[in-house]
Amino acid sequence: MNRKEIDEIYVDVILENKDEYYEDYLKIKERVKNSKATYKGEPVPFLYMPKFYTDEDIDNFRDLSSTMNRIFNKVIDRFLNNEDYRFKFGFPNWLNELILLPKQYDSNFPMARFDIFYDYDGEFKFCEINTDGTSAMNEERELSRIFMESKGVESFKNHFDFKPFELFETWIDEVLNIYIENHSNSNPSIAIVDFVSKSSMDEFVEFRDRFRRRGLWCEIISPDELECKEGYIYYKDEKIDIVYRRLVTKDLMDNKYKVESFIEGIKAGNTTIIGPIKSQIIHNKIIFKILHDEDTLKFLDEVERDFIKKHIPYTKELILETLDLEDIIKNKNNYIIKPMDLYASKGVYAGKEYSKEDWETHIRECNNSNYLIQEYFDPPETDMIDFDEDNIIKSFKNITGLYIYNENFYGVYSRVGKNAIISGIHDGYTLPTFNIRK
Repeated sequence: MNRKEIDEIYVDVILENKDEYYEDYLKIKERVKNSKATYKGEPVPFLYMPKFYTDEDIDNFRDLSSTMNRIFNKVIDRFLNNEDYRFKFGFPNWLNELILLPKQYDSNFPMARFDIFYDYDGEFKFCEINTDGTSAMNEERELSRIFMESKGVESFKNHFDFKPFELFETWIDEVLNIYIENHSNSNPSIAIVDFVSKSSMDEFVEFRDRFRRRGLWCEIISPDELECKEGYIYYKDEKIDIVYRRLVTKDLMDNKYKVESFIEGIKAGNTTIIGPIKSQIIHNKIIFKILHDEDTLKFLDEVERDFIKKHIPYTKELILETLDLEDIIKNKNNYIIKPMDLYASKGVYAGKEYSKEDWETHIRECNNSNYLIQEYFDPPETDMIDFDEDNIIKSFKNITGLYIYNENFYGVYSRVGKNAIISGIHDGYTLPTFNIRK
């Protein structure tokens, strides 16, 4: 049975007794409101319908992430060893110095989330790569936990065997696996590092408490509270063995002078930084443009070149002198513009959401300002339950996030929306996600 048929069965189950399930939906809303399913302190919006992925889908996710990992490692290797290639990324010299530091362990990007548009037939297109402060594991965990006790899911268990993904213990296992590659210490101290004002605190607390349950010292610490002593990063009198870096590189760059001692500790190289500043090479959205460059394609093999041409949206820097403005305005529905290094969909504009006049205004305002213009890809759509509408069956656009820990696939983060851009600030919804077992 394919995934589309599975979704249709779930919808039929709910419609058979929609009044009863609507009452359950209201109870679930209250449970979510009082749970840790939050983003920036607010409960995440959701629909009364999970996303279900089959074992075949999971195999697809493993295959595509493996190919993408292979491509990224080749790109990172070229960046590290070729100064001309490095210049294409436009990073400041001081950041390049951090990127070029010796590797502390095998993986160049120990945590990542690959966001893709994934259709029922297994076809897909990449949306963006997140290897820097990758988040939302707690949203997924809490929603899946709550929904496993919902009436809709309980009824669906009569039809299928399924389970949620585990995204916390698996990450802790991989953090410790990475550390013991080069250390014999079995009791490392761990700092989860980010500016508290920018943090997903419920998620950080969940990770902290799970590290502690393993008998490990762990604290959530702002980078400006850390200092470098004796070649190690310290928090007060505690020597830190592992920094789980949730501080995104953009925030590091914007606060360089506030965190100089933390940067000194990174350079010293004795505290293990998970993940390394090297991850910025593929996190910055300029990577989509660089993947299509001829001097990138020529050091990839034929399978990898075909993969990029088919699955990576064509991307250019938004510099009007090098572009056909008339075409961009006339065919606005074919384009989207994005800042190279912001997150949470900030500063993203899809042409189809604007009049030609407003679209041209955005284009000119973002011209030559570290923006990219990209082929717009219509996300695949799914009929879903929406109890907040009179007609409860609505079509939603889908985006699928693949969690990659230590370059291994571990789970899925699902979002849907009605707008051209799918995210929280664009009225998007987070859905619990389950693996339908054979």
